[in-house]
Amino acid sequence: MIVVQDVYKRYQTAHGPGPWVLEGVNFTIPPRTNVGLIGGNGAGKSTLLRLIGGIDQPTRGHIERRCRVSWPMGRGGGLQNALSGRQNAKFVCRIHGHEDDMHERLEGIQQFAALGRSFDEPVKTYSSGMKSRLQFALSLAFDFDVYISDEVTAAGDAAFRNKAREAFRELVDRAGLIMVSHGEEVLKQFCSAGILLRGGKAYWFDAIDDALRAYRKSIPA
Repeated sequence: MIVVQDVYKRYQTAHGPGPWVLEGVNFTIPPRTNVGLIGGNGAGKSTLLRLIGGIDQPTRGHIERRCRVSWPMGRGGGLQNALSGRQNAKFVCRIHGHEDDMHERLEGIQQFAALGRSFDEPVKTYSSGMKSRLQFALSLAFDFDVYISDEVTAAGDAAFRNKAREAFRELVDRAGLIMVSHGEEVLKQFCSAGILLRGGKAYWFDAIDDALRAYRKSIPA
């Protein structure tokens, strides 16, 4: 279960505090629930994912994670650019206490990310798509109760997108999923519930179809 309580978020700019991205957001995600985050560009979807994943902190408010939550899959943040993909993977394995079976996990990460020789090159030489593939493979290498995905199904070539969708099909059978995607069919395929972000607020819908319908109605004609 993930509880988001009265969360506000804004960022500092060169001219002082910027506008509020999130203003008093409240919702609870039950266990084993797959949720699609929906909203227009700049609505705060990626910001909310970073907050839920614990790689950013609210300006005000509190997020309680009563489960193991992944970092946002598909975003290159958190990687050490001076290290190679393999070195980054080793570091994450050690953090999660997998020193004993590191070799097997590294093989799985390398195979899924499909980076070829670049797996042993510095991450600073990677394209954004390559970083996304590495982050996704790293997330899959460990067991979480909730996986967070930010446009993973839109990253990489057709073969990787198909591989990502197949991985999600396996995930939804054993864990929860919080997903951002601009593809309605992707959200309908993997998500049961929805959260609509609009005007800094979050609106919970038990059915993803209802959330998508509300979003479409909110778009100016």
